[in-house]
Amino acid sequence: MLKSIRYPAAIMPFLLALGHISPAHEPINRAEVLYTDTTTSIVASPKTVSVSVSKVNYTLWNLQNTGLSENAFQYAMKGYQYLVKKGAICKKDIITIIDYSKPSYQKRLFILDMISGKVLFNTLVAHGHNSGSEYATKFSNSEESHETSLGFYVTLGTYIGDNGYSLKLKGCEKGFNDNAYNRKIVLHGSEYVSEDFIHTRGYLGRSFGCPAIPLELHKEIIDCIKDGSCVFLYHPNKKYLIKSKILNS
Repeated sequence: MLKSIRYPAAIMPFLLALGHISPAHEPINRAEVLYTDTTTSIVASPKTVSVSVSKVNYTLWNLQNTGLSENAFQYAMKGYQYLVKKGAICKKDIITIIDYSKPSYQKRLFILDMISGKVLFNTLVAHGHNSGSEYATKFSNSEESHETSLGFYVTLGTYIGDNGYSLKLKGCEKGFNDNAYNRKIVLHGSEYVSEDFIHTRGYLGRSFGCPAIPLELHKEIIDCIKDGSCVFLYHPNKKYLIKSKILNS
C-alpha cells in the first residue's frame, strides 16, 4: 500500500489548483495502476450455455420491481444478442447492466441470470469524476477525461493493482468506449462507494472513469462476471443512442 504524502498547509491551495492532488473530501481513483495479471484475458474453455431469447422478458421476470428501467433492459438485450452472434461473449448466462440515468445514491448496477431472470446482484456503482456529481451527465472516450464511457463491454481477466483485486474491461464500441483498456478503465472496489459516504455527502465519491463498486462485494461480483461476460453502461444520451452501431445494427 502506498504511503500518504503530507503536504505543508501553505502549499495545499496551490497543489489543489494545479490538480496535483484531490480534495480530501472527494476520494477519487486514479486508474493508472501497475498490475500483475492473475488470470488470462481469454477463457480457455468457455462455459456452454443455451439462452432462449424468447424467454428473456422484462415483465415476466418482474424486473419492474427491481428498479431496473425497461429502456436500459431492452437496449442491453439488443447489444447482448449482437455480441453473442459475433462470438464476442464466452460467458452467456449473465449480463451486467449499469443504469447511469439514475443518481449515484441509488443502486444502479444489476447483474442478471440470463436463464432465470433472477437479479444476482443489485448495488451501488460510481461514475467518473468529470461526468457529474449526483448524476452522470457527461461521457467521454478520451485519455485524461476522467469521465465514464458508455456502451457495451466484455469482461477480461483480473489483476491486483492499486485498488486491489480488479477486473479489466474491453470496450466494444468504436468512438464510445474502445479506448477504455488503454485508459485502464476497470471494475474495482472502493471505500467511497458506500451508504456511509452517501449519508455524509449526499452522493457517492467518484472515480477517474471506472465503474467502482462497494468493497464488501467487489471480489464476489468480479468472480461472477470475469472472463467473457457482457457489461452494458447505459444512459439516455442522444449521441450514443443515435450513433451506437450495436444498438442500431
